[in-house]
Amino acid sequence: MGRKRQPIPSQQRFAFARRGGRRPGAGRKPKGERAGLSHRTREKLAARFPVHVTVRLEQGLPRLRDAKTYRVLKGAFAAGCDRFGFRLAHYSVQTSHLHMICEGKDREALAKGMQGLLIRLAKALNRLWERHGRVFADRYHARILRTPREVRNALCYVLNNARRHAARLGKALLDPFASGFWFGGWKETAGRLPRGLSDRDGDPPLARARTWLLGLGWRKRGLISMREVPAARAL
Repeated sequence: MGRKRQPIPSQQRFAFARRGGRRPGAGRKPKGERAGLSHRTREKLAARFPVHVTVRLEQGLPRLRDAKTYRVLKGAFAAGCDRFGFRLAHYSVQTSHLHMICEGKDREALAKGMQGLLIRLAKALNRLWERHGRVFADRYHARILRTPREVRNALCYVLNNARRHAARLGKALLDPFASGFWFGGWKETAGRLPRGLSDRDGDPPLARARTWLLGLGWRKRGLISMREVPAARAL
């Protein structure tokens, strides 16, 4: 018998740890207790649709529903309400967040206008609070409103938001920290202004709505009562 042939040795393959590239769990992690909003590209916006925007404060900052703070916010709203094809039509100031109803000629105009407005707001608040650093917690949340029902619900949600949070309004019909004083779609003002609403203080810090939906279309679903409590979300 001949000699038994020995197997030819082969080099073993080693698995090296990969660096970079797409992999589960990669990427920047959300900061704070609340997970951040998605950083995916926002959906396209047609000029005929208004948008409901929400932006939140960083944790630990002073409350926004304060008379002096509100005067500062109104000044920033007035300066940044109509720029770059972006328009701020309505707003509501809550303790730790802002609700706004806006218009934009396209997605880029909305983003540029919101960026400019939030920078104005942040600088004004930091000056008031004598501090530096971030003011808003993350990207703003934007929801496009495509139907009269969606716009009406969003208007009620924004302008009457304090009622949903059980804020102390006393005998006031309207939230003094919202733009309802300049809103023309209240049921109660169909005939004449109620007492206390005739002293609208100066020019509104808002831009006039240009979309049919926000100007007229939403009225097909009925005027809004000052006492109406919004649903849990603006459907």
